[in-house]
Amino acid sequence: MRLEVLCEDRLGLTRELLDILTSQNLDLRGIDIDPIGIIYLNCPELDFDSFSTLMAQIRRIEGVSDVRRIGFMPSERKNTELTAVLDNLSEALLSVSLKGQIDMANQKAKQLFQNSDAPLLGSQLSQILPQFTYQSWLDNGAERNKQPVVIAGIDYQMEIIPVHLQQDSETSVHASTVFQLRQSRYEASDAESVADHDPLGFEHFVGTSSRHKALITQAKKLSMLDQPLLIEGDTGTGKEMLARACHARSHRSTHPFIVLSCASMPDDVAETELFGHADGAINQGKPHKGIFENADGGTVFLDEIGEMSAHLQSKLLRFLQDGTFRRVGEDKEVSVNVRVIASTRHTLEQLIESGSFRQDLYFRLNVLNLKIPPLHERPSDIAPLLDMLLVKHCSQLSIEKPSCSTTLMDALVSYRWPGNIRELDNAVLRGLTELDGAQLLTKHFHLPTLDNLNNAETKLDMDGSLDQIMKRHESQVLDKLYQAFPSSRKLAKRLNVSHTSIANKLRDYNIGKK
Repeated sequence: MRLEVLCEDRLGLTRELLDILTSQNLDLRGIDIDPIGIIYLNCPELDFDSFSTLMAQIRRIEGVSDVRRIGFMPSERKNTELTAVLDNLSEALLSVSLKGQIDMANQKAKQLFQNSDAPLLGSQLSQILPQFTYQSWLDNGAERNKQPVVIAGIDYQMEIIPVHLQQDSETSVHASTVFQLRQSRYEASDAESVADHDPLGFEHFVGTSSRHKALITQAKKLSMLDQPLLIEGDTGTGKEMLARACHARSHRSTHPFIVLSCASMPDDVAETELFGHADGAINQGKPHKGIFENADGGTVFLDEIGEMSAHLQSKLLRFLQDGTFRRVGEDKEVSVNVRVIASTRHTLEQLIESGSFRQDLYFRLNVLNLKIPPLHERPSDIAPLLDMLLVKHCSQLSIEKPSCSTTLMDALVSYRWPGNIRELDNAVLRGLTELDGAQLLTKHFHLPTLDNLNNAETKLDMDGSLDQIMKRHESQVLDKLYQAFPSSRKLAKRLNVSHTSIANKLRDYNIGKK
């Protein structure tokens, strides 16, 4: 029951009003006082007789002109209006007490932190933003500023706004702090500088599985060292992203991070790119510094080292031994301080056995090692990755983030993702472009299936002996399955046979070779 009491501004009137409520044994739930002469009361509901008695007593108070029931308190209306405004903002807002406790969160903030382990309201700010030390900010003057943060793998710009209450005409007191989180958007012209000078850190890696957490923990340890690092993983698992994170965490982070794809250029070009050339050595051109010189003090990332030619392998081996090299066309030794991080999607031991990769170079590179597990081996990471990718692409497409159907989540978890995170990223973008409602469905993703072998009729070439027919059919089956399980070990596990048996058959049928 809410009452509006119209009265004059008289000292002691409010006290008399409260005495009447006390005499009726009523608990006052709220009171608003308007300076123009209105007092608003929020009381428990009363029966008709008690209500009539209370109204009569209030009207007998000197200075009261009228009293009537109303639907809501002014403070309730203001709070509801404020909540509606805050919930319709595109930025996430948090109100935090001086003790670091979250007192208010708008709808965007609740959506942003919905995967947090603790409930948002009442929790400590450090639980959802561990990278920001609130107490240090308070101790250093609590000034309004902006700083970048990463939440669930997405970059945000966080504005910190101290809220001051005026005590008198000259002094104010810091009462709370508002945090405004806006997703960062880089202009296309900034892309190169972001990639080179603001590399992605470990906070951009999203996952909840034990294998993912173990990988990131080990990577953080190895990033502080200077020895060569070999990163192994299937295509699309994020090997370059992990290398950038290791560089960003190291003492070399202020120096360059330069990438060379070992499979994208011929020997002479790659050698010049790596080591540079002397004056006039290449088409009478000026001397040119190579990647190793330009990266002095920093990191060189050799992508797909397993596809490096034998000639370059010998050159790289010498550099790894003593950190020196010669430019093309020059006899002078050049010494630089560079850390080498290499990646491969191949099993280098198998390349050594086939004679296409040097064993001594392998031992030089494989001082420190990180193996990125494929996505199908950590299905619990698919949901947080999907959420991160939806936020990213919805922002780019300027659409509201849709929900995902249960059947879609089941399909995403059961699919093997031969292209790993890159394939998932592409599938999410394609799905959003075909979205025709507020929910993503399995049909939007067009996931390929390898079960067609079970459903479609296979036309067999019946010429030749039974052994020849069976071998042709076996070759077709293995070639088809190898597209989804592109290694002898994975394929052997899929078919429940020995690794040696599958490796021999793949070699016999020339499957998986260039």
